[in-house]
Amino acid sequence: MVEIKNTLKTFYATKPMPCDYLPNRTESKTAVDLNGPNAQSWANALSRAGFRRSHTVCYIPACPECRSCVSVRICVDRFRASKNLKKILRQNEDSAVHFVPNIATAEQYDLFKKYLSVRHAGSAMENMFFEEYRAMIEDCPVDCCLLELRQEKRLFGVMLVDILDDGLSAVYSFFDPDFACQSPGTFMILELIARACKEHKPYVYLGYLIRELSNMAYKERFTPLEYCRGGQWYSSFPD
Repeated sequence: MVEIKNTLKTFYATKPMPCDYLPNRTESKTAVDLNGPNAQSWANALSRAGFRRSHTVCYIPACPECRSCVSVRICVDRFRASKNLKKILRQNEDSAVHFVPNIATAEQYDLFKKYLSVRHAGSAMENMFFEEYRAMIEDCPVDCCLLELRQEKRLFGVMLVDILDDGLSAVYSFFDPDFACQSPGTFMILELIARACKEHKPYVYLGYLIRELSNMAYKERFTPLEYCRGGQWYSSFPD
């Protein structure tokens, strides 16, 4: 683990509130503000402990009665695409993949709003103004970039990616629902794996897996995965 010298961080617990994912449950988190000296070193260390980043905060679930959220990462050197994943690669052979600076644009924002209106209608994020979107993309205290997908110059997929010392972390992604048949979300993860391999980084961090939810359980398609529980990583799903 990277040594972090001469810095202290205050970790805090959030108040219990209704869970965003599972009905009739409450959620709480342990969180820490990354701003300040050695933000990148803190991000590296916290990612290895199962934390995730949102804006300038790293957090981990701390729900006393639920352990459904499990942080997962792909082992890049052992990853082998399944037949289904290879099919998705073929479906996107004509797609242009670009890793670009994390600068928010009106084109991205329009795609973001379209994605939310179709896939997450009624969510709090659907009402985000451009400045709030810009903050999500640009106000990052750590190294990051955007992955963009295009076909004939038309933007149809975007992923915000943190660049860590031991891997790449998929922070947030969205895509054009008109391209859903091409599985752009899955394709972007496959491109992250390829990029991590090229840069000799051992992991791609995917965030939290929730087996009870199909839109979160898809992450187990990218075997072999490692699962984090209590700051330790395991090759099988922890009990």
